[in-house]
Amino acid sequence: MREFHRILFVSRGDGEDAGGLKQAMSLARNNQAELTALILAPEFPADLAAYRESFEATLTGHLQGAADAARAAIGVSAAELPMHIEMESGGTPAIRIIRRVLRDAHDLVVKDAESLGRRGLRAMDMELLRKCPTPVWLCRPIARHRGQIRVAVAIDPANMAPEGHELSLRLLRLSRELADSCSGALDIVSCWDYEYEAYLRDNAWIKVPDEQLGSVVEQARRGHRAALDALITESGIGGERHVHHVRGSPEQLIPAHVEQHEVDILVMGTVARTGIHSFVIGNTAENILQRLSCSLLALKPAGFVSPVKAS
Repeated sequence: MREFHRILFVSRGDGEDAGGLKQAMSLARNNQAELTALILAPEFPADLAAYRESFEATLTGHLQGAADAARAAIGVSAAELPMHIEMESGGTPAIRIIRRVLRDAHDLVVKDAESLGRRGLRAMDMELLRKCPTPVWLCRPIARHRGQIRVAVAIDPANMAPEGHELSLRLLRLSRELADSCSGALDIVSCWDYEYEAYLRDNAWIKVPDEQLGSVVEQARRGHRAALDALITESGIGGERHVHHVRGSPEQLIPAHVEQHEVDILVMGTVARTGIHSFVIGNTAENILQRLSCSLLALKPAGFVSPVKAS
């Protein structure tokens, strides 16, 4: 797995993000990538300036200790997996992260997910998902051994725009490589529906025979599945995979799949429009993000332009 070369791990420096650091180090090891840790701290009070140096040294020391523990847990030495630590303080943390990404050409951001509980994301993480030009890995605790970690990818074969098609191929290939570094099994989840069925079946003014309507719905299912199978074939991925072609709302079904199948890492795309400065996360993607309980690797299509400038 050599998708990433310069990984940025974002830390609060308080030792509470050891799980995320372990995931970042595993990614750096598997990708043979450079790893930099950025400690983001609040602006230090001017009237306590004499204590700033010791404060920053304490945060750095906590992170270094967590790094040593993470290396021991994954079986590598500091020489095999070095980590450079930097620090910034001040407001607008998501913007500071993105400027680091742009300035230093990082190709992956890894940080602990910030949520109110087991699900959902706070504003800082959502801002990263909206504006960061690189993939973002938001970590939640993974208790299982590496060889038992389950990976899933969410695919929408109905997105026929060129950037959507290419993103789907990248999602499949990247999730395959990620699964190969974990349990080896990959869940491919794709949701389909025929939104007019309930309307037509219950409409008093339009009488579509049940048999004809059922035939149209089945045709829609087959077309969606054929497009999904074509994407999988085009991606060239092999290995153990389980295709879950399910009918219904992805906002409900994808988080439910994560829970029911005990998925540890979900790979998915997020941005609905690309190549412009005023973009949105698709409503479907945002609703899924707020229901997830697992680690997330979120990718944007090629051509995405961040509204944040490097300086």
